[in-house]
Amino acid sequence: MAGNAYPAALRRVILALGKLPGVGEKTAGRLAMYLLRAPAGEALELAQSLTELQEKIKLCRRCFAFADQEFCPLCADAGRRQGQILVVAEPGDLLALERVGWFKGLYHVLGGVISPIEGVGPDDIRIVELLDRVRQESVTEVILALNPSLEGETTTTYLAQELKPLGVKVTRIAYGLPMGGDIKYADHQTLKESLRHRVEA
Repeated sequence: MAGNAYPAALRRVILALGKLPGVGEKTAGRLAMYLLRAPAGEALELAQSLTELQEKIKLCRRCFAFADQEFCPLCADAGRRQGQILVVAEPGDLLALERVGWFKGLYHVLGGVISPIEGVGPDDIRIVELLDRVRQESVTEVILALNPSLEGETTTTYLAQELKPLGVKVTRIAYGLPMGGDIKYADHQTLKESLRHRVEA
């Protein structure tokens, strides 16, 4: 950035925006200039929204998706199929699958995948919580929807081994998804077909 060419307050905004994923210095500069010229109400609304994001958004006590109450909107919806749990790695994966509109059960967000290279083992993600849910709730099927990567496959295999002794049906999404792909970036039809043609894990 052009050092002292910008006032300090503007520099701080550009630096802050530049820390966002996929936002380089030039884009951060353009965004900051837009906010500077935007109506005061628009900039203040953004600032307030960001503050509330930190203060109000937490994890659902049941499935660990994003929530602003004790339970997320999906867990609080009595109309969802209570006997099905779709397991994903991250909240972004849940949002992508939910946008498809086909799955009407519940979710469980692991908070990552098993990755020995990065020092992430089964105890570092929410596997115990998933097993507890299967034991305590009337679950008939667990659908594993993890990215088709080495870590995703490792986690899928581990979960299937842990879940099957509990007497629950364990399936996995079919892979119209390419190996190394990412669920949250897949198109709606691919996700829909992956769910529809899930197979025994």
